[in-house]
Amino acid sequence: MNHTANEEHEKLNFIEQLVEEDLKTKKHYGRLLTRFPPEPNGYLHIGHAKSICLNFGLALKYGGKTNLRFDDTNPEKEETEYVESIKHDIKWLGFEWSEELYTSDYFEQLYDFAVILIKKGLAYVDDQTAEQMAAHKGTPTEPGTLSPYTSRTVEENLDLFTRMRAGEFAEGEKTLRARIDMTSPNMHLRDPLMYRIKKDHHHRTGDKWCIYPMYDFAHGQSDSIEKITHSICTLEFEVHRPLYDWYIKQLEIYPSQQTEFARLNLNYTVMSKRKLLKLVQDRYVSGWDDPRMPTISAMRRRGFTPEAIRNFCDTIGVARRENVIDFGLLEFCVREHLNKIALRRMAVIDPLKIIIANFEEGKNEILSAENNPEDPEAGNREMIFTREIFIEHEDFMENPPKKFFRLAPGGYVRLKNAFIIKCDEVIKDDAGKVTQLNCTYVPESRSGHDTSGISVKGVLHWVSATENITAEVRLYDRLFTVENPDNQEKEFLHYVNPDSLKILNKAYIEKHFALDSIDSKFQFLRLGYFCFDKDSTPQHLVFNKTVGLKDSWAKISS
Repeated sequence: MNHTANEEHEKLNFIEQLVEEDLKTKKHYGRLLTRFPPEPNGYLHIGHAKSICLNFGLALKYGGKTNLRFDDTNPEKEETEYVESIKHDIKWLGFEWSEELYTSDYFEQLYDFAVILIKKGLAYVDDQTAEQMAAHKGTPTEPGTLSPYTSRTVEENLDLFTRMRAGEFAEGEKTLRARIDMTSPNMHLRDPLMYRIKKDHHHRTGDKWCIYPMYDFAHGQSDSIEKITHSICTLEFEVHRPLYDWYIKQLEIYPSQQTEFARLNLNYTVMSKRKLLKLVQDRYVSGWDDPRMPTISAMRRRGFTPEAIRNFCDTIGVARRENVIDFGLLEFCVREHLNKIALRRMAVIDPLKIIIANFEEGKNEILSAENNPEDPEAGNREMIFTREIFIEHEDFMENPPKKFFRLAPGGYVRLKNAFIIKCDEVIKDDAGKVTQLNCTYVPESRSGHDTSGISVKGVLHWVSATENITAEVRLYDRLFTVENPDNQEKEFLHYVNPDSLKILNKAYIEKHFALDSIDSKFQFLRLGYFCFDKDSTPQHLVFNKTVGLKDSWAKISS
């Protein structure tokens, strides 16, 4: 390998290097077939997105294929709803699978594999309870002890296993275990479970089966049946690899190859499906797609784009060691993409009314504004300027400090894409709260045609008070108040952020919104990036804040 080739090789992550070497040496006959094997017991989250991008990305890069295989071996937790959501998420991310498969497709073949191991004397039926097996298993520093049922003959084990399948025994009454080594330093090799009795209705096979294979027995064999070349798992499965290889060796089947990489850990959230389900069931969030959740469906609803998520997964790369990624990096990737595609609009979420005394009552002035300065092909839109407008309350101060370049009594400011105005009078209610400003505008100061000679530093967004659309706006913050809710003294639910959602029921949006697509992404000038929520109707628009214009969280949390 020459110097340039060495440099290119070093740019690859370690899995890409492995794949290239295997393709070069024809290890799998020059084939590349990966798989993404989710369990349909919940919605996919951003950690799964990394695995999806890795598996499908490898296939795309090296001319291979990727199977989608649902690991449906836990009937009590799995639902067709989850299957459909997973398929939708993968397609939304921009990927297509070669074959849609299910571990349940292989139940008969897996059963036959188990029979082969029993006949070889490498599996036996155990009558011990889960507690008894745990007590006999030993510790990482102490060997386990053999089950009293290891002495059963092959014939006895075949008979009992057949009767387990026939439903003669109750749940927990019997299990099938591999006979390996109760003294192994790897606890996964101490006669691991292969089958347990579960009399639950399966979402695909119904009540045909009452015994189900354990993950470790089903996983490698399913890979082998499909002739998967590279079985890519997260790092917690590294200790499972010897068992993965043992089953394949003893069954003398296609030698799929397991490789592990570091899973994605993101701060200020949790990734456990069990914990995410707890958040849903206990109504801390509105559902799996609540925009505060780390699920792909939630990020889609919040306005994240598949391009941004793919870029995020590419940016963090593939590593061998666990680390925690800052949520701000994901937001940066989202912000970077939205800046290129989002339509610019003006919205006022905390309105303060201004009456422009010298603008003719009932008159409308049509102004022009760019839809996206980053995209010349996006064109312009018309805006309506009227005598009464709204600005943000925070853009006015009665007694401003130095370097406050927004509106103040006697001060001038420019309205974006419109005119310069001057604040002449402040109106307050009985409690002393400012409720209205009376202003005058400079007719010669129209944006793009300013001949007034007046120089101002401040530019404010605004919306007509008479020509607008009223909308609900939902503002989101981190779901948890601490970086690592999994590693705290109290239960993770204790650290749920009570201020993670703020709903503003009466925001005002420029009228042009009526023409926008429900799938469009927007930048509300000076406020951030927003999208339509699925709760929107033509009569009641609802907007989710996707991300701010800059990373304000880092300043708050530092």
